[in-house]
Amino acid sequence: MIIVTGGAGFIGSNLVKTLNHRGVSDILVVDNLSNAEKIHNLSDLDIIDYMDKHEFLSAVEANKSIGPVSAILHQGACSDTMATDGKYVLENNFTYSKKLYRYCASHKVQYIYASSASVYGAGKVFDEEPKNESALNAYAWSKLLFDQFVRRQPAAEFQCVGLRYFNVYGSREQHKGRMASVAWHFYNQYLENGQVQLFEGSDGYAHGEQQRDFVSVEDVIRINLYLMDNQTISGIYNAGTGQAQSFNDVATAVINTCRHYQGKGRTTLEQAQGDGEITYVPMPQALHGKYQSYTRASLENLRAVGYREEFYDVEKGVGKYINELLSAQR
Repeated sequence: MIIVTGGAGFIGSNLVKTLNHRGVSDILVVDNLSNAEKIHNLSDLDIIDYMDKHEFLSAVEANKSIGPVSAILHQGACSDTMATDGKYVLENNFTYSKKLYRYCASHKVQYIYASSASVYGAGKVFDEEPKNESALNAYAWSKLLFDQFVRRQPAAEFQCVGLRYFNVYGSREQHKGRMASVAWHFYNQYLENGQVQLFEGSDGYAHGEQQRDFVSVEDVIRINLYLMDNQTISGIYNAGTGQAQSFNDVATAVINTCRHYQGKGRTTLEQAQGDGEITYVPMPQALHGKYQSYTRASLENLRAVGYREEFYDVEKGVGKYINELLSAQR
């Protein structure tokens, strides 16, 4: 049996869906369904059982065998980068992860967990070294704290992998609200108002030219399952494309995909700006000093363990995603 925590969430439900495509349904989904919207992510999945997070943690804390478990894919977390309740964030992202680590160590179960590129803070170097890490908020610190915990453990007799997700976008994120990807927000803004709003320039970048490593959830799932299939690999690895692209690039990809669907011709960034399809607003005060204006995953370590797949760029990946959203409206 494979356990997917956060299995009703964004990345977790995509993992379950892809496992189903492989013919795997012996899956226990663990989640907290206080947000009932997440149930939609489970409705088309084939799983053996569902367990509430608190019930699951009680079994883990008692070190009870949950069954013949081969792997835990730990995606459950508080993902709000603006969360102000540090106690809640640490309980969900650090304490929870430590308990699962100890369970996997005790039962010799593969453990692949979600870390985050937020651990790099405002730095400009993104390889998986402590010298490059500096968290800007409680969420980032909680993720970094667990990575540091893992590094301090003696050589393990089970697979333990941390994946530092960069800016992930794709299907099944509709429940995330404010924390959904910019591609999702731009799509909804454009359908509602015929325009998208980006942040004005910051940290020396012009309006909308802040750059991130935007990675499709499909690519993230491929990385997870490659590592699950190769259980001799352990360590902390970046899960990004290795390329930095601007928020303007994402906005243009969204707009052009929508325009094509509406039977309109393509536009350029300059034309979209001039026509008011792209506008800029001041960055919220709450984000000042806590915002990553540039990220780009180093893939050297991931490639070194044999991962050879190519990644979607923004135009292809975002375009594919927006086409899926538009098709679902028909």
